[in-house]
Amino acid sequence: MADIKSLDDLKSAVSETAPVQAEAPVREAVRDAQGRAYATGKRKDAVARVWIKPGSGKVIVNGKEMAVYFARPVLQMILRQPFQITNVENQFDVVATVAGGGLSGQAGAVKHGVSKALQLYDPSLRGALKAAGFLTRDSRVVERKKYGKAKARRSFQFSKR
Repeated sequence: MADIKSLDDLKSAVSETAPVQAEAPVREAVRDAQGRAYATGKRKDAVARVWIKPGSGKVIVNGKEMAVYFARPVLQMILRQPFQITNVENQFDVVATVAGGGLSGQAGAVKHGVSKALQLYDPSLRGALKAAGFLTRDSRVVERKKYGKAKARRSFQFSKR
């Protein structure tokens, strides 16, 4: 190190001693004995357990068809998004059990679980799902109520007399 007299000498010395970057690990498919991929999805207070396997595109949520459990078209659209992004519509059957929260949170939880399960079933789909933001858990939750307040932040009505 004592023979460094210029910037070029310093650059070459650093490049010789720089550690070699490890390559990204190659992801492998994770499936159970029945050929299913499992993942847990969460949104607000809802938690969904999701299993996917190759099939005809049937979605069962808590023992009911998707169209029956999530009657609103917006919620059904939310559930279909991961399949549309990855171009695998009607190729996987989904079985999900979801608990907690309301219907909107439950739909988001199932979407999160389906995205994670798809990525585990076929790691090549990870890029599209990650770019769309479907693998990230939406951490927004309801703020707790504070004492001395009507709600989380709302104060009681003020009156001078």
